[in-house]
Amino acid sequence: MPTLLELAYQAVDSKKAEDIVVLNMEGISLIADQFIICHANSERQVQAIAREVADQASKEGYTVKRMEGFDAGRWVLVDLLDVVVHVFHRDERGFYNLEKLWGDAPLLDVANEQ
Repeated sequence: MPTLLELAYQAVDSKKAEDIVVLNMEGISLIADQFIICHANSERQVQAIAREVADQASKEGYTVKRMEGFDAGRWVLVDLLDVVVHVFHRDERGFYNLEKLWGDAPLLDVANEQ
């Protein structure tokens, strides 16, 4: 069985999310152990990615604490407790620039660990 991080990563990747970045937030943020940040080119794709993350996590017995921003489809946050997935619309990602905001967080290479 994949870890929650692997499962969430596979879910965003399966829906063709772009520029997937995983930040190790352990010891940096009390919010979560890892952030997954990605983007899509339309509101519909943002919603499809977020829905897939929530569906796959639920199917495997993980808790989906909350999902915010789904209706607008511009920035959807999927809170899986230890892992938080940020799915941006391409136009919003650069504006919020979470990678820079959390620049002290090391990157994790989940893609090559699978």
